[in-house]
Formats: sequence, C-alpha cells, structure tokens
Amino acid sequence: MRLEKLRVPFNYLDRQFADMDLYLEDIKELVMTGDFTIGAPVGEFERRIAEKSGIPYSIGVASGTDALTLSLKVMGVGPGDEVITTPFTFIATVGAIVSAGARPVFVDSDESFLIDPSKIEEAITDKTRAIMPVHYTGNVAEMAPIVEIANRRGLAIVEDACQAIMASDGEQPVGSIGDAAGISLHPLKNLNVWGDGGVILTRSEETYEKLRLLRNHGLFTRDEVTVFGQNSRLHSLQAVVGIRLLEQMEWITDQRRSIAATYDEAFADLPEFIKTPPVRPGVRHVYHLYMLRVQRRDELLTYLIDNGVEAKIHYPIPVHLQEAAVSLGYKKGDFPVSEESCNSIVSLPLHQHLTSDEIQATIEQVRRFYGK
Repeated sequence: MRLEKLRVPFNYLDRQFADMDLYLEDIKELVMTGDFTIGAPVGEFERRIAEKSGIPYSIGVASGTDALTLSLKVMGVGPGDEVITTPFTFIATVGAIVSAGARPVFVDSDESFLIDPSKIEEAITDKTRAIMPVHYTGNVAEMAPIVEIANRRGLAIVEDACQAIMASDGEQPVGSIGDAAGISLHPLKNLNVWGDGGVILTRSEETYEKLRLLRNHGLFTRDEVTVFGQNSRLHSLQAVVGIRLLEQMEWITDQRRSIAATYDEAFADLPEFIKTPPVRPGVRHVYHLYMLRVQRRDELLTYLIDNGVEAKIHYPIPVHLQEAAVSLGYKKGDFPVSEESCNSIVSLPLHQHLTSDEIQATIEQVRRFYGK
C-alpha cells in the first residue's frame, strides 16, 4: 500500500502529554507542599535515575549544559586549561567548555559520528586537563582507548551523554566509564521534562558531594558557604515530571531501538545511496536521533518535507566553522570527516509515538526519492 503524504512529525510532545491529568495531579500535590527548591521530589528523582542508569550517584541540575560545565569545574578545569572534544556535536558541548573557562581543542569524528580516539593523543598539550567524548545521537563513543589515554596522561574524562541516557557499551552504562557524565532532560530528549533540566552521573562519592555544593551556590548549610558555586538547581516541578516519565524509560528505549532496526532493514539494500548508522558490537544505541549519511542530501531533505516527512539536519555546520569559534583558529578542511558528515547527514523522525503507518510512510518516501 502506498501512503500518500501522510504527515510524519519529528516532534512528539503533543502525543506524549495528550493525557496530562496524572502529571497535573502530581504537580498539584507539589504546589500544596511549597517544596519548590531542591525539594523532596528532586532527591527522589536523583535516586531513581541513578538506579535506572546503573550509577551510584546522580545530581539534578538546571540543564544538560550545566551538567557538563559543572562536571568540568569539579574536575578542576578552568582558565588556561584545554579540553579535547569533537566539532561534530551540538554547540552546548563546546559552550560548556568555554563556560568553565577552558579552551576547546578539536579532533575529528569517525564514520559513526563519534570522536576518533586515534586522533586524541596528537592533540594533547601541557595545558590539556580533560577529554570530553560525545555519545552523539545516543550511540556510545569508543571509550576503551580514551580511558587508556586519560589514565596514562593523567586527564579527566567528562562524558557528554546528553543524548544517551540508558545507552551502554557491553556491561558499562554511559556515565560509568569516565569521571562524570552530563545528561540532558530537554523536552525532546529520550527522558524529558517540561522545560530545561539536567543530571550529572558519577561513580565518585567525593565528586557527588562537591557537585551538590557547586549547583547550589556552594552552600553547606543555609548560612555557611564552603566554595563559590552557582545557581543550577533542578526544579522540583521538573523532578515530578521526570519521576513519572522514568517509569516509561524501558518502553521508550525499546520502541526507539525497534524503529531504528526497522529503518536499518528497510534501507539495507541501498548502500550506494544510504549509509545506516554504524554501531559497534556490544553497544546499546538508544537512538535519540536516527541519523543517516545519504547521497543528494539537500534534495532528499526538501523532498521529504514536501511529502510530509519532517526530517531534520543535526547539524549542517560543524562547530569549528561557526562564527563563535573564529578565535580558536580552525579553518575549513581541518576536520574532513566531521565536515563531510555535516554535508551528507539527515535525521529521520524516530520516536516512541510513531505509528506503523508513519514509519512505513517514511521508508516509502525515502525509497521513492531514490527510485526504489
């Protein structure tokens, strides 16, 4: 059956919260307590997300970006330091490094859209303090060689896991591999809330205790300040929403992985036009994004949108070529894999609320564009 111009949405929030009564009841109970600032729901959410993630400690903060910035700061990263990451990422990764006072140093990505570990060693200087691998799209960076380099060179590892909650590499969940990891709770993330929010995961009790201070002005008690911190508290209201959505995380993750597998199979016979997302053996990719590398990308994007499929590009300009990065001194051609990816990627709609008809319509429109 051909499905003519069935609208396939990228944004699913209207479906996710079509029945919001339970959330509103939870919020009503919170309002009656007045427990708005690092209230009991925040502690409960932190306990549950740590348990769900397989990590001993979690700290709720105001955003995924703050989760990365505070993680760097607690590792001692500051002015004069350098942090190695990839330019093929959302701007928040690099913004967090700059917000910590450090200089971003880029190395290229690989064909799986992840930082290339083989490029890291040559980028290390006597100013390097940390490495920030990005688990982009919900995939997991190749961490074993990164850990080896970091241990040998005495560097911290902060995992940008903002898109990768519930992802893992074998028995190692994201957040358990480095010194700390940032998770985003942005409305379109796999685990989302009703606004901005973030979580830091760590295996270290010492790091956990320091982060609890840093996110709340450095206050040890109401009247005693141990260190100078900042206001980056996860709102109790967002924690209330997060607690309810945590109950759905296995279903959300399984649905996304199942749809990705359907897409993979549907495009497997089109290797001359499409490269499906590469995943290393043993990695549990959670598909925050389903990102393809395709021929005639701009034409395909226009065709899909014209035919009701809300495809996107994440993102068309690598960070090192953004105006904000001019002072870093990079130029076009410095990171060829990342640059080529930005010219050839497209993200198809993939979320837990897609219907079978919408999935098939997306597949059909992609195949039709390539004459298949």
